[in-house]
Amino acid sequence: MNMTLKSILTLTAFGATALGLLAEPAVKFATVDMGKLLDGFYKSEQEVAKLKLQEQKSKEELERMVKEGNQLADQYKETLEKAKNTLLTAEARAAAEGDSNKMLDELQKRQADINNTRANAERLLQQTLNNVRGLLLEEISKKVTELGKSKGANLVVDIHSGIVFADPAFDITDEAMVLINKDRPATPPPAAVPAASTPAPTAAPAETPTVSVPGLAPKK
Repeated sequence: MNMTLKSILTLTAFGATALGLLAEPAVKFATVDMGKLLDGFYKSEQEVAKLKLQEQKSKEELERMVKEGNQLADQYKETLEKAKNTLLTAEARAAAEGDSNKMLDELQKRQADINNTRANAERLLQQTLNNVRGLLLEEISKKVTELGKSKGANLVVDIHSGIVFADPAFDITDEAMVLINKDRPATPPPAAVPAASTPAPTAAPAETPTVSVPGLAPKK
């Protein structure tokens, strides 16, 4: 009697486990290329344009600072030559030497300001880029989730997350691209630009602007 009851309980427990396994939902997944979506999202283009404008403003500010620094460097050079001019009186040479020392201190401060301004601009640009990227990916993820659910998927995986193989039939990237760009505003045609004579070539800007100080190596 006890053995029979034990067997019944065992079979009942096994049956409950089997029913539980059968009740597990079937996994239906889809794959997506989040990098491709980020590059093709129309809002990414808008944000890139803003970042380029921010970068251009920082560059112009650096060029202004360098230009002023180089002007001061020219004055320093002239004053230094006066301090060495034996045709001048000792008093005049001493005064010129004092002025040149002050100018040299100012030049060193300006070079430090340029380095700090450049570093701060690069840090701010990178921080802004990271923030914008995170917000765009969050918006794209919501649209991808919406599309995945509409296709009956209960798992959507980015192809860059370490997947060894996935059947292309499961990929919903192209459909997601259409979805995230369906609200893209119409782009007006570019205005006609009258033909101009051959423009003068634009000199390429220096990669790292620095103040040129005679006898003083620029700080890096």
